[in-house]
Formats: sequence, C-alpha cells, structure tokens
Amino acid sequence: MKQTAAAPRFDLSGKRVAVVCAQFYPQLAEMLMQGARDALRECSVTDSDILAFDVPGCFELPLAAARAISSTHCNAVVALGAVVRGQTPHFDYVAGECARGLMSVQLETRCPIGFGVLTTDTYDQAEERADPHRGNKGHAAAMAAASLLQIPA
Repeated sequence: MKQTAAAPRFDLSGKRVAVVCAQFYPQLAEMLMQGARDALRECSVTDSDILAFDVPGCFELPLAAARAISSTHCNAVVALGAVVRGQTPHFDYVAGECARGLMSVQLETRCPIGFGVLTTDTYDQAEERADPHRGNKGHAAAMAAASLLQIPA
C-alpha cells in the first residue's frame, strides 16, 4: 500500500532527526531512506533537520546511532537497512546484534530509535517491504520514532 501525504500525525516542527542507513543493499537503502524522509516531512521536519548518515551494513548501525545522538544532539534516530538470510548463520549474528545494539543505545541514551531494519528470508521479501508502493518500512520506522517523541521524557 502506498503511503500518501496527509496532515501530520505528529508535529515535530523544530526537531532534528538522524537517519542512519546501511548501504549493503543500495536499492533497498534508497527506498527505505525515501520512505523515512517522506514520513518526517509529513511530521513537519524540515530537510535541514533530517541528518542522513550512511554505513556499510547493519552491524554498524548501533555505533552510528550512538555517534549521531552524541554529535548532532538529535531528538530521535531512524535506523534503516536489510539483512537477508543466506546459507550460513551470518544472518542470525548480524540481525540479532543489530537489534540488540540499537535497543541498548536507545535505552542508554533515552533517545527514541525507529527500527527500520528488514530481516527477511529472501531479497524479494526485503524489496517488497522497502517498496513505497507496497508498504515502505522506512516510513513506518520514522513514524515509530515520531510517536515516541510524543511521550514526555
């Protein structure tokens, strides 16, 4: 289902949001990033307040999020990427440690992190979840971060 522009669900005017994006699958990263940007714009975040940082893969996302929080003093982070299952246990380590690391950063810093890391069995499944016409999870992750900003710290 395509995300449509509507009145902002959340007003994040004046908020800064860092988007850390794993580039291992560049086409997926581009779609996820576009979805996150669209969602943040729907919430009145200006382009100059969307701070984008690219990393090689999902394993690097937790440190990138921590550094973005400490160096940019952002109000929230959106973490994006994809881990596709292969023939080895590599998937389990990367996906699990990425999720655990992002949760640790979120709890330690008290800075909301929207989790937009796809963990799928196939590339086609990841592409479906990143596609803006079929339910972009980058958009959903940005909205999750926005919703957390509505809760008093």
